[in-house]
Amino acid sequence: MLQLKDITKTYTTGEFTQVALNNVNLSFRKNEFVAILGPSGSGKTTCLNVIGGLDHYDSGDLIINGKSTKFFKNPEWDAYRNNSIGFIFQSYNLITHLSIIDNVEMGMTLSGVSAKLKHQKALEALERVGLKEHIHKKPNQLSGGQMQRVAIARALANNPDIILADEPTGALDTATSEQIMELIEEIAQDKLVIMVTHNAELAERYADRIVKFKDGHVVDDSNPYGSVINEFGYKLKKTSMSFSTALKLSGKNISKKMWRTILTAFASSIGIIGIALILSLSSGFQKQIDKFQRDALSEFPIIISQSAMNMDEESINKMRNNSLANQKEYTNEKKVFLYDPAETSIAHTNIFTEDYLDYIKAIDPSICNNIGYTRLVGMNLLRKINGEIKPVSMAIGINVASGGEMDMQTMSASMTNMTSMNGIGLTSYPETLGKSSESYLEKNYDLLAGSYPSDETGLVLVVDNQNRVDYNVLKNLGFTVDNVDSIDFEEIVGTELKLITNDDYYTETELGSFIPGNNYDTMYESKDSITLKITGIIRLKSSVSLGVLGNGIAYSDKLVQRITNNANKSEIVMAQREADYNVMTMEQLDEASKSAFLTYLGGNPTPFMIFLYPSSFEAKDAVLNYLNAYNIGKAEKDTIIYTDLASTITKMTSGIMNAITLVLIAFAAISLIVSLIMIGIITYISVLERTKEIGVLRALGARKKDISRVFNAETFIIGSCSGFLGITIAYLLTIPANIIIENMTDLPNVAQLNPLHALALVVISVILTLIGGTIPAKMAAKKDPVEALRTE
Repeated sequence: MLQLKDITKTYTTGEFTQVALNNVNLSFRKNEFVAILGPSGSGKTTCLNVIGGLDHYDSGDLIINGKSTKFFKNPEWDAYRNNSIGFIFQSYNLITHLSIIDNVEMGMTLSGVSAKLKHQKALEALERVGLKEHIHKKPNQLSGGQMQRVAIARALANNPDIILADEPTGALDTATSEQIMELIEEIAQDKLVIMVTHNAELAERYADRIVKFKDGHVVDDSNPYGSVINEFGYKLKKTSMSFSTALKLSGKNISKKMWRTILTAFASSIGIIGIALILSLSSGFQKQIDKFQRDALSEFPIIISQSAMNMDEESINKMRNNSLANQKEYTNEKKVFLYDPAETSIAHTNIFTEDYLDYIKAIDPSICNNIGYTRLVGMNLLRKINGEIKPVSMAIGINVASGGEMDMQTMSASMTNMTSMNGIGLTSYPETLGKSSESYLEKNYDLLAGSYPSDETGLVLVVDNQNRVDYNVLKNLGFTVDNVDSIDFEEIVGTELKLITNDDYYTETELGSFIPGNNYDTMYESKDSITLKITGIIRLKSSVSLGVLGNGIAYSDKLVQRITNNANKSEIVMAQREADYNVMTMEQLDEASKSAFLTYLGGNPTPFMIFLYPSSFEAKDAVLNYLNAYNIGKAEKDTIIYTDLASTITKMTSGIMNAITLVLIAFAAISLIVSLIMIGIITYISVLERTKEIGVLRALGARKKDISRVFNAETFIIGSCSGFLGITIAYLLTIPANIIIENMTDLPNVAQLNPLHALALVVISVILTLIGGTIPAKMAAKKDPVEALRTE
C-alpha cells in the first residue's frame, strides 16, 4: 500500500487525474474505476490518508486544475477535501450520535448547502444506496453492509470529483462485499473511483485499471495514459460550520450521556445556587430595609437651623457648589498627610434672611409636601377653671411638659434637644403646600375625638399608641391630675384658652422693668385676646413609623406668626430692643441672650428652625438639589447648611448590607472556580471520547476552528444548563427560606431573586464554562486528522 511520502504530485485536469508517485506519473480518467494494489499485509498507510493528511506533510505540490497547492493554507486544504474528495472508509467512520441522514448531510452542511437542498440530496443519496427507509436510525442500529452504504451515500452526497475508497469491503462478508463492489462499480460510471485494496481478485474483477506497487514503487500499470494538459481557473468553495450546527452535533452527543451531563451541570451550578441565594436574600433584605426607611425616614425632615454647627471646609464647599455634591478628590501621593481638624473645622451659623425664607416658601410642592417652623415664641395663656381665671402654659418649640413655665433655661434646653434630635417632639405641626386635599395631621394622625383644626386657633392633643400623655401636659393646662389615672376625651375636647397680648399681659413698673400682671379677669375679657380651643385628640397612624409631633399640645405655625405680628410693636418688645439688659429681671445680657429673650417675647419673627418634608423618599434628592442651588456663588457666611439625617442612616445601612453581600459572594465564588476546572476536565474527556469524530469531520472538510467550535458549543450547552439549573434550584430554595425567615422575623417574602441577577448569573455560568473548555477545545482543533481516524 502507499505511504504518504510516496505521493509527490497529483494533477486534476479536465477529465483526467494524474498522480505522481516517486516521479512515476499515473493518469486516470474521471469515470475510471482504478484499483491501486500493494503487497498484501504490508500494513502501510493507504491512499485515503494521502488526501486526509496532505496538510500535515510536506510531500510536494498537488496541482488541481492547473492551480498549485504549494502555498495552500489549512482552510484551503479543508475546502479541497470537502469540494473534491468523497471518502469511503474501511471502518465506516460514522458519527454514532447522529442519525444516518445527519451523517450524510454533514459534508454538505460544511459546504454551506441550504437545509432544504441538503436534505433532498441526502435522501437521494440514501435512496441510491437502498437505505431511504432507515433515515432516522442511528449507525449502531444498522448492519456492517448498511453502515458502509451510509458511508458511500455520504461520499456521494456532496458531488465530489473523486471517490477514495480504502478497503471498502475489508470489514464485510463475501456476499455483502459483492453488493458494495457492485454499488461502487455503478458509481464509477460518472465518478473517478480510486480504491486501495490488498485483494487482487477483487481488483481484477471490478477495476478498469490496476496500478500495482511494491516497496513504494510502481511495478505495473494495466492501462497507462500519456501526458495531460493543465487547465486553470479552478476555484475552491470555502467550508464553514455554523454555531447552530456545532450546537446540534454537541447536543446529540450530550444526549447520549444524559446523566453525566446532568450531574456535571448540577455540580457546576452549586456556585451559581450559592450566589443566587445570597443575592436573593441580600436584595430581599435590602428591599425590607428600603421599605422601612421609606416608611420611617420619609417622615424625617430636612432640618435647617440657626444654631452654630462645626463642619469641615470640604462639606461646606459641597453645599455651596451643587456640582461637587457627589464628587471626592483623591490624591496619588505616597504619603500620609497630617492635619489638625480644629484648623479645618468651621463654626458656621446659618443666617435666615427674608430672601432665603421667601426662597424656601417657593419650593415646588410636588417635591416637598409640607414645611414646618420652630419659633421659640412664648405664649401668654389664661384659662377659666370652675369660674376662676388662671394662667396656664404649654410647651413651645418642643414639648417640655415637666418644665412648667418656659423660662430661659428651659428654652435653652429645648434648643439643645432640637439641635441634637435626641427626640422629635415638635409642638408646631407642618403646613401643607400646594393643593393637597389632606393636611399633614390628616395624613399622618388618626382622629380619636373631636375634629382636626380648621384654622390657626385650633389646638390638638397628641397621645401615644396607648393614649398616654405626660401628666404635666394637662397639669400645666389646669386639669386636675392628682390621684387620677385617666381623663375622658370629652373633658379635654372643647377646652378653651385665651391668648393674651404682651401689652395686656405685662405691666411696666416705676423702675422701668416689666412684670406679668395679675388682673386676669381684665386680660381674659380684653378685645385683643384670642380664643384658642382644643378641637381634637389625635394619635400617630399605625402605618406611620415615625411622628414628628411630641405628645402634648400641638398648634399651627400660623398661630405663632399671629403672635409675633401682635407682639412686634408691644411696649415690652420695644423696650427690650433698646436695652442691653433683661427688662424683666434687669440682668445684663450679651447679644445672644438678648436675641433669644427678644424672640421669646415675640419680637423676632425669624424661625429658629425650618423643617422640609419631601413628598416621597425619592423626592428627597430633588429637595436637596434645590437647597444646594441657593448656595451656588454665595459667600461662606451667607451659605445655608442643612442636616439630612435620613441620608446618613441610609448610607450606613446600605453600606453594611453591601459589605456583607460581597463577603458572602466571595466565599461562594470559590465553588465557581472549582466548576471552571471541572468543566475543563469534562471537556478534555469529551475530546478523548470524540477523537474519531474529529478525524471524520476534518476528512469531510471541517476547519480547525470548526472543531474548536464543536467543543465550545458543548461547553456552552453545559454552561447554559448549569446556569438555568442553578437559578431554578435557587428559586425553589427561596420558598422554604422565606417560610423560615418569616417564622423567625415576621418579615414576609424576604428572599427574592432579581430577574436581572438571574440572567447575569446564567451569563456568568456560560462564560466560565467557555473559559474552562477553551484549552481542551484548542487541543481538539490541533489533533492530526489521520491519527484521529486511527483512534478506536
